[in-house]
Amino acid sequence: MNDAISTGDTAWILTSTAMVLLMTPGLAFFYGGMVRRKNILSTLNLSFIMMALIGVQWVLFGYSLSFGGNLGGVIGDLRHLAFAGVGSKPGPYSSSVPQLAFAAFQMMFAVITPALITGAFVERVRFKAFIIFSLLWATLVYDPLCHWVWGEGGWMAAVGALDFAGGTVVHIAAGFSALAFSLVIGPRRGFPKVPMEPHNITFTVLGAGLLWFGWFGFNAGSALSANGLAANALVTTNTAAAAAALSWLFVSWHEGKPSILGIATGAVVGLVAVTPAAGFVTPVGALIIGALAAPLSYYAIRFRQWRRLDESLDVWACHGMAGTWGALATGLLADPAVNKAAGLFYGNPAQLGIQVLAAAASIVFVFAM
Repeated sequence: MNDAISTGDTAWILTSTAMVLLMTPGLAFFYGGMVRRKNILSTLNLSFIMMALIGVQWVLFGYSLSFGGNLGGVIGDLRHLAFAGVGSKPGPYSSSVPQLAFAAFQMMFAVITPALITGAFVERVRFKAFIIFSLLWATLVYDPLCHWVWGEGGWMAAVGALDFAGGTVVHIAAGFSALAFSLVIGPRRGFPKVPMEPHNITFTVLGAGLLWFGWFGFNAGSALSANGLAANALVTTNTAAAAAALSWLFVSWHEGKPSILGIATGAVVGLVAVTPAAGFVTPVGALIIGALAAPLSYYAIRFRQWRRLDESLDVWACHGMAGTWGALATGLLADPAVNKAAGLFYGNPAQLGIQVLAAAASIVFVFAM
């Protein structure tokens, strides 16, 4: 093994990789509990199959398009086709972790992102069409966007956009793609007159718990080292989730007794919102992000219901809107004491403008594609 490699950092990244992978079956349970009983297995499969499909796509060419050499700031080249040159030595994205470990960690992000979109069209999509869509989406939407934000030479990185663990790459991308998909495919048969109640909230709460656990790897692992920044990301992740769960509880209480489904949804919304900010804000900043994300997504759901749009499990409201808020909040609350970057409230108003540009460009790109 190369002398520059840190065994501690590598162990943390490998552990985080496994934690992020667990999020995909966690997501399957989270979504599966909210559909009708007759659709539980198909809903589980929509998430689970992504571990196979994108697991192969990433090795063959997805990683290279995302993190290969830069082509005009838009996409990577094919130098790492079939993981060529991806081995045990540190790569350009970490000086202390084998490039193979970095590639595996990033693979898990690529796996769960198209799985998130499935919440928009559960109960009304053909499996073959879904497989084709997911492969095309991963290649034509996720990989370029990933390169823009995280790839060496990507244009969003070049202008200084901040996205610690995937607010734009994962959550804005999934949320606004879900909105576009649901607008095109149309409502489920019988919507909104036929009752479509969740069949097993226990599954959903289990899924939320697995997501919360895995999110520590998602965000803290994005530090790419076992260091203080990883610790900050872990604490801010937990703080935002806790604040959003409580905020959702209080915002929704006027509807009657507190709902475990609402509390679980609020926690996930907080996790989404803090994702781009986790390595840039303090725990107090994360508390603000989570507390405000919950009402934003809550009323986005109410707006979707008012418009009678059948976006089945509210991917747009919970991921698209909370992810957008998180990206913008990073431009407000980034504290240079945490990770050099400063937001508006720390004397750098330009950062908010950059975040607005990055979020808007991401929304337009993914929605149009």
